[in-house]
This record gives sequence, structure tokens and C-alpha cells, in this order.
Amino acid sequence: MLDADKFGTLTGGHRIWAVAAMLGERERLTALHAELIARLQVRDRLVYLGNYLGYGPDIIGTVDELIAFRSAAMALPGMMPQDIVFLRGAQEEMWHKLLQLQLALSPGEVLSWMLSRGVEATVAAYGGRPQDGMAAARGGTLTLTRWTGQLRDAMVGHPGHRELMSHLKRACVTADGGLLFVHAGLDPERPLETQRDAFWWNPGGFARMAQPFDGFRLVVRGFDPDRAGIAMGEHTATIDGGCGAGGPLVAVCFSPQGQVLDRIEA
Repeated sequence: MLDADKFGTLTGGHRIWAVAAMLGERERLTALHAELIARLQVRDRLVYLGNYLGYGPDIIGTVDELIAFRSAAMALPGMMPQDIVFLRGAQEEMWHKLLQLQLALSPGEVLSWMLSRGVEATVAAYGGRPQDGMAAARGGTLTLTRWTGQLRDAMVGHPGHRELMSHLKRACVTADGGLLFVHAGLDPERPLETQRDAFWWNPGGFARMAQPFDGFRLVVRGFDPDRAGIAMGEHTATIDGGCGAGGPLVAVCFSPQGQVLDRIEA
């Protein structure tokens, strides 16, 4: 049995919609949701594959839109809370680590690394300034704790944001063991339960997969760091259309057997 705190499990569905990384592109997400709500059917399931934060022009609006759409989808007949799963992407993982930056051994180096990989936009969205964070890192644990605490308080000030971020899953499976949904990668040599940070930082492992992983018919990811486009293979599927880098936001509808049934681009 998978740890329910870390892994989502979709049960009883006859179609699964997967939404790729959006990286703060609220307008694209809103447009995609307008199409998606019209196409959702009874017993459809929905999984978002991470990277809601970072880079984009409206991170706060993106999270607000995710929360609002979840409420709208929950009003559909037969939809239950466990039927909509949000994965933790690399941006959310970095944001989580940033809010605990005072615990890092070299906080200045860690912060600099994260800022160069998209977190700067998230810090600004919640009212922070990267230069203040760097200064706080030099100032010591207490100063840094105050800075991260201000960011945490700012997130709490947006209804639903903390709750969404605290319920993100590392990966998601269908109950029959047919489909596995991940953010960006995995290590094909390790069992699902021991992947740890491979979901965010091992895209090469995903690319190397030449046979089914751990008995799953298909592994679907929502973000490709190389931005090589949508790719449907025999055992893997990448649905990242390049949202956040000029490309469209993509949602793909899969059957439990892994066939593509529908697709939306916005």
C-alpha cells in the first residue's frame, strides 16, 4: 500500500484528465479550464502534474484559479475530494524548502540556486524581495527565520493557498496499477515508494525508460526541463507543451489503459 500522504490514488474512474505544468500562466489556465469543465464527464478523474508557481506573470492568480476550479469540479455529480489530485512540482518543492531556508547548511548558496531556477517570481508574488532574502541569509538564523516567516504569512493571507500547498502529492496512480502520473522524472532502477526527489530532479531517468516501470502500462509526466514538446511513447508520455516558455498549456485525457481520448490546448 502506498503512503496516502505522499501518493494520490484515483479509483473508479473511466477517464483521467492530466494537466501539464503551467508556471504562473493564469490566463492560459483559465482558458483551459473553460474548455475542461465542458468536457468533464461523470466518473472522470483529474490530476495536475505540478509547477503551478515560478516564472509566470500571475502566480497568485494561478493558484486562485486552481482553487476555484476544484470547487466548481467538486459540484459535478459523483465527484469526490480524492478524485482531484495535485502533484508537487519542482517549483513547489523549492518553495517548500525556501520556507525552511533557515535550516539549510548554506542558506545563501541554496537561495541563490533556487532564485536562478524560477523561485524569484514566486518570492515576488508573495511580496518578498530576493535581495532581502540574500541579506537575511548573511544575517544569521534569526534574521532568515523572520524573512521566511513573512513569506509564509503572506501565503496564509491568500485563502486556500497554504491548504493547497500542504496537500500536494509526490505522484499519483490509478487503483488498478495501470497508470502512473509524475511531475518530471523518476529513477527506473528504484521502486516507486523510494523515489524521493527523483520525481523533480531526475528527468534523464524518465527519458531512459525502454520498458514498463514497476508494472505500470504508462508513465505520464507534466514537465520536461528540456522543453522538447509533447511526446507519446509506448511506455511513457510527456504532455508539456511549453507553457511558461511561450507554448500552450495542455491537458490530455487518458483511458485506464493509457490511450489518449481527448486533448485541450490553451
